[in-house]
Amino acid sequence: MAAVDWFGATAAVPAPARPPRTRTRPAAAPARVPRRRAQGRRLTGGIVWISVFAVLLTGVVALNVAVLRLNMSVNKLDQQELQLRAENQALASQVSSAASAGRIEATAQKLGLVPAPGNDTSYLELGQK
Repeated sequence: MAAVDWFGATAAVPAPARPPRTRTRPAAAPARVPRRRAQGRRLTGGIVWISVFAVLLTGVVALNVAVLRLNMSVNKLDQQELQLRAENQALASQVSSAASAGRIEATAQKLGLVPAPGNDTSYLELGQK
């Protein structure tokens, strides 16, 4: 019977006055990004990286072409240097042969000059200091 008293006792006690209950909605969950947008972002990011790599590779190729051109010009200058060295050697040889004693003597004889005799040598004294 205790159970009946308990039910009976609660039914007789008036319930405390409660303010009217307002329905509150639970906090809105963050909106999920549609799958298309996420794929679009991934696709856009991929395009950006591909573009960055393409620009970098283009730069590397341009740098290699510039270095190749410089190497070609250096090679051309090396060949020019070798040619000029050969010309200088040929000119030095001509100067050497032109300055030789035999050639000078032959040229002097053609002009009618004769060597002075060894005993006909005299010296001049130029004032003493």
